[in-house]
Amino acid sequence: MHLELNYGRGTGPVDLPPDLQVTVVRKPPMPVLPDPAAAVRAALAAPVGMLPLSSLARGHDSACILICDITRPVPNGLLLRPLVDSLVAAGIEKDRITVLVATGMHRPNLGAELEELIGDPWVLANVRVLNHDARCDADHDDLGLTPHGTPVKLDRRFTRAGVKVVTGLVEPHFMAGFSGGRKVIAPGIAHRDTIATFHSHRFMAHPCADNLVLEGNPLHREQLAIAGMLGPVFAVNTVLDEHRRLSFVNAGELVQSHLAAVAVTERCARVVLPHRFATVVTSAAGYPLDKTYYQTVKGMVAPLGILQAGGTLIIASECSEGLGSRDFLLAQERLVALGPEAFLRSRETKRFADADEWQTQMQTKPMRAGRVLLYTTGLDAEARALTGVGTAASVAQATVESVARSGDRRVAVVPEGPYVVPVCGDLDEGPVPRAPKLT
Repeated sequence: MHLELNYGRGTGPVDLPPDLQVTVVRKPPMPVLPDPAAAVRAALAAPVGMLPLSSLARGHDSACILICDITRPVPNGLLLRPLVDSLVAAGIEKDRITVLVATGMHRPNLGAELEELIGDPWVLANVRVLNHDARCDADHDDLGLTPHGTPVKLDRRFTRAGVKVVTGLVEPHFMAGFSGGRKVIAPGIAHRDTIATFHSHRFMAHPCADNLVLEGNPLHREQLAIAGMLGPVFAVNTVLDEHRRLSFVNAGELVQSHLAAVAVTERCARVVLPHRFATVVTSAAGYPLDKTYYQTVKGMVAPLGILQAGGTLIIASECSEGLGSRDFLLAQERLVALGPEAFLRSRETKRFADADEWQTQMQTKPMRAGRVLLYTTGLDAEARALTGVGTAASVAQATVESVARSGDRRVAVVPEGPYVVPVCGDLDEGPVPRAPKLT
């Protein structure tokens, strides 16, 4: 059987023996908007729970538009020009409009990468485009604490803007339930103290800090509390199909519009299967998410709902930029030296997480669930050793060996990786998980 997994900027071919019982796990067919630019204009003209942006912006003299960093394939080329035009039509000068890349703790996006991210030369030429820096104390306003004690420090270019706009892609997220909306604010433009607090062990270890879960999710709770300190925020939310085509777009009040987009994503991303598998093959979603091993961890976590205890999870990720940040490397060194259990214990008493070690904590989930094998062409031997997981010479070979080891010829393949969250509906293994209430 011939399959293609998302890999780098294209796909990676996988040819499996015909005697295997292969289940390919995909989203159901999604509608594709025939005229994406027109759909964006229509969304801006009829926002959810808020006046149109051109009306909201009247009387203000500055605006800040948040966009996701390069790790999210948001169609910014469709969104930014109409947003800037709406702000200018309301009387805000172009030199008073800032597009701020919500990097969280990630590196800045510069040069050709920034051009790709913005997707519109006119925007780069006409408004200020900057990167958030979570480590620069002077760039942040201290807004106090959330009711649960999270320090709230946010980029002042956003907090002090007369008009606040958030854009994003709504997809499954393995900690916050869903990306987009409030998440673009925190951690997107948050100070390292804010990020390190709600990425601490007590939040990460919470059972509701998981894909497709909002109700009871402590990260979502803190993100809503932080967003609530800012006054009106106008949001634009997008949902993409498997081929990165625009399937849904809306705009409006931050929380209401995001929840409407969440409902669309949840219906498509959750795929129910009748049983678990001893062998699961997946990807890190391809470019841009699989540029680093750091982001690859998301692909390891997403299919755990269909992996048999002690089964083999095989993941393909290009890792064209290597492992990730220096902070992540340090966390991985500790994981390899200590093992998953001792690493988790070392996190338990920290109020502030070390930068990027939360991703290493999430990697312990698949490591404790079964055997993880990584296929990559982007890591050398030293870097592969720091992943803490096994390596595969090829996806097909690793699959055949896993089947031989388990004696079970049933194999699940998830070509799109973490953009799909498969769950098990086997009556012997508990009820089908229900969609969470949106709170």
